[in-house]
Amino acid sequence: MNRYYLVMSQNPDITSRRIAQLVDRLTRLSRDLQFCEGLNPAQWEALRFLARANRYSRSPSALAAFLGTTRGTASQTLIALENRGLVTRRRGTADGRTRALDLTPAGEALLCRDPILAVEDAARDLPDEVAIALVRGLSRLTHELQSRAGAKAFGVCRNCSLLCLEAAAIGETARVSAREEAASRCGLTGEPLDETDQVCICVGFEQANA
Repeated sequence: MNRYYLVMSQNPDITSRRIAQLVDRLTRLSRDLQFCEGLNPAQWEALRFLARANRYSRSPSALAAFLGTTRGTASQTLIALENRGLVTRRRGTADGRTRALDLTPAGEALLCRDPILAVEDAARDLPDEVAIALVRGLSRLTHELQSRAGAKAFGVCRNCSLLCLEAAAIGETARVSAREEAASRCGLTGEPLDETDQVCICVGFEQANA
């Protein structure tokens, strides 16, 4: 084993410091990539969010929570994207008190040139065992930081404690099949969730127990 990694394995403080340094460096590199196509990193992140968010979460307030910013700042991001023809707003309820956000075809097309894809390409070169360990580690780190900051997790419905499976409703204890998952519903709204819904991120997400 390389002496440097041996020292890290024997000293948790050195290891945790190195993790923090690497996360910070990767964040800076990723951010620099996203000043392109006339957009800034916050605008790119907003487009990604709207592409992945479920129908309950494509709102200005949910976007602000996801970006970790004020509603005013999120509104400025949305205005810039609307002016570029990348995002549209529509009535979210019958009384018109809320607004739902959608990507336009131009917004969807632009995401095909998302600069963050360069990070994905680099990650593909990692050995499988390293990539899997990295996902697990970064997921735990993200969860820990979100918990400390009181930030919303925005996980996918499939991993949410509020997901109600039809199999559970009829007392079946076996693993739920894909067909049964498709018939599941949201425990918060009571509305049915199909397989596409279950892999979208949601503002109402609550982490299910392992």
